[in-house]
Amino acid sequence: MAPRFTVTYFIRAADEAEARQRALDIALEQTVEIPRDVVPKGYVEDEILGRLESLEKDAEGRPGYVAAISYSEDDIGGDFLQFLNIVFGNSSIKPGLKVEEIGLSPGILKLCPGPRHGMDGLRARAGIGAMPLMMSAIKPVGLPTRDLARLAHDFALGGMHYVKDDHGLVDQPTSPFSERLRACVDAVGEANAKTGGKTSFVPNITGPATAILERARQAEEAGAGAVMLAPALTGYDVVRTLASDPGFSLPIVCHPAFSGANVVSADCGFSHRAFFGTLHRLMGADAAIYPNYGGRFGFSRDECRSIASACTGELHGLKAIVPAPGGGVNFARVPDMRDAYGPDVMYLVGGALLQMPDLVDACRKLADAVNGKDYTIP
Repeated sequence: MAPRFTVTYFIRAADEAEARQRALDIALEQTVEIPRDVVPKGYVEDEILGRLESLEKDAEGRPGYVAAISYSEDDIGGDFLQFLNIVFGNSSIKPGLKVEEIGLSPGILKLCPGPRHGMDGLRARAGIGAMPLMMSAIKPVGLPTRDLARLAHDFALGGMHYVKDDHGLVDQPTSPFSERLRACVDAVGEANAKTGGKTSFVPNITGPATAILERARQAEEAGAGAVMLAPALTGYDVVRTLASDPGFSLPIVCHPAFSGANVVSADCGFSHRAFFGTLHRLMGADAAIYPNYGGRFGFSRDECRSIASACTGELHGLKAIVPAPGGGVNFARVPDMRDAYGPDVMYLVGGALLQMPDLVDACRKLADAVNGKDYTIP
């Protein structure tokens, strides 16, 4: 018998009988995908078929139940995408089902070695200890390369640890990828030479499947400090492939574009912690960007704290990754964010800094704010 891993689902149901039937349907749908009465006896029924391990009333007061279903490692055949297919393939199309937790097994951990750098690695690259990281983004799309590079220079001069492309910057005529990469790496290097800092430039390598790996290698050769991509657009296995590639060594920052439908429903998709925490660590992301509470996207404070906990908590020895809340972060939000997240976080601040008349000074004051020092809003 192969080891089994477990997925915990929230199931919307009026009563326990309905929940049990829905849970048994998940066990079928996610594995053999045939009616129960024709499942072959022996190996298929005993090993391959999903197994309902427990069913309990939802403790959070939602109208439904929580079911733990185990699956055999033989179901996945050493294939990461098949692992995701087993976790929530066809059943993701059904309403009233949500992945709450993913329990791991030895085979899953072998398949998913996790992040190469993680929290400690990103801090080491920035030259800091156990304190918050800071990141900003050059934007908007449509600016020429020289203007974007100037922004990258000023962010670095102000002490931001990481300066990334906006996720909408790809290979547009106004700022082609290769041109922008070289210009921004040079601009950040120039600022570092002035300050003695260790700011890294993080290009967005999201793009056509044939271009992603080439852009990743270009970024490393050019002297970038990390790369960013949106796994919901590029495919989840791209992150895992890069993270485990012995010929590639940069940290990977994941952007949430196109992933919202996975988490925004109260009873469909994934829990925030399972998607942005567990799944991103299994993929091998070193930092997970997600919408901060109180901003323009609607995640709650508790949901964001659950993401941060899943990014940094113990997970079978996998390295902790950096929770990177962004989207509407400004100076007024910082004191409560310090209380919510503590030091193990990356503040992603873009538009609020670009609004300031002196970008370099604004970055320096942001550093004071996130580290609990006295500052005056510029």
